[in-house]
Amino acid sequence: MDRCDVLIVGGGPAGSTAAWRLVRGGLDVVVIDRARFPRDKVCTGWITPGVVEALDLDLDEYEGSRTLQPITGFRVGRLNGASRLTDFRRVVSYAILRSEFDAFLLARSRARLRTGEPLRSLRRDGDGWVVNDTIRAAVVIGAGGHFCPVARRLRGSARGEQVIVAEHAEYRPGPAALASCPIAGDVPELFFWPDLRGYGWCVRKGEHLSIGAGRLTRTGFPAALREFTGMLQARGLLGDAAPGPWKGHAYLLNRTSARPLCDDRVLLVGDAAGLAFAPSGEGILTAVESGRMAADVLLASAPTWTRDRLWPYAAGVEARYGPRGGTDLVARLPALVRHAAARVLLASPWLTRRVILEDGFLHSPAQTT
Repeated sequence: MDRCDVLIVGGGPAGSTAAWRLVRGGLDVVVIDRARFPRDKVCTGWITPGVVEALDLDLDEYEGSRTLQPITGFRVGRLNGASRLTDFRRVVSYAILRSEFDAFLLARSRARLRTGEPLRSLRRDGDGWVVNDTIRAAVVIGAGGHFCPVARRLRGSARGEQVIVAEHAEYRPGPAALASCPIAGDVPELFFWPDLRGYGWCVRKGEHLSIGAGRLTRTGFPAALREFTGMLQARGLLGDAAPGPWKGHAYLLNRTSARPLCDDRVLLVGDAAGLAFAPSGEGILTAVESGRMAADVLLASAPTWTRDRLWPYAAGVEARYGPRGGTDLVARLPALVRHAAARVLLASPWLTRRVILEDGFLHSPAQTT
């Protein structure tokens, strides 16, 4: 039986960040993940300065042979409507490839890795957990995304969860196709549905293109995705680059998620806890911050990891991101009101910049340029 202090289920940014902090704090950490890294992940794929800070990330060290595309602005508009450039005149984010980013963070964690191994069983045994009948851990962290098996054990029924569904295609179209693509590397394109229940994106990352869409409803999503890709092709935004294979994903918004964050000797972080920001669905910042918070609480409360000693983690998450388990107020508005709100937001350069981009996507205070 392999023994460790903390076993983390999931090697994405939430799990690897928690592992990195815990290993630096002197704990023995094992990360288990069904995937082998590097692996792809459905994601718009950019990191904000807040992510860089939370990870203590050295951008020069990271870049090396990896993709790190500075972003200085966005083109934003309604689906099938006109779009407008918002130019920040400074770097406000960096487009990355999740396959590279996640592999880098996991290797940097210095945790013991068991990749390519799914979580097959999880049971309590005295003051700890037995995982796959081969690992004994004092604490388990669920970091396996929306479908994390640790989250399923903690939350019980998933009825009532408002799930964002998303699909993306990230591919390398080749030099000739890229030359005909009008999307600028430093200016991603965002297209909102008129009902404000989702958006599509086009992001150029060096030699790669990432296109995708997410909607706060499963109903009609395949048709909405076809509408979006048809619009891109009709406008010639993809040039001669045909979209690559599509991959799907699901996640929860923090404001509506009711998943418990901790219990006796167990915590949930990142998408496993349902922490994505609205309206962007941004989950990388909440993943790395929640991974840090979970690790810090575990280090401070060691070796007594009972529910009451871990509760400061749940309190810290709510203090940082606001109350959870509420209702989606936007979705409850009449369709006419949502359509009118979309027209107002996207018709105003100031509202587009301040409300949609700075508040909703970049999570940064207003700055003048």
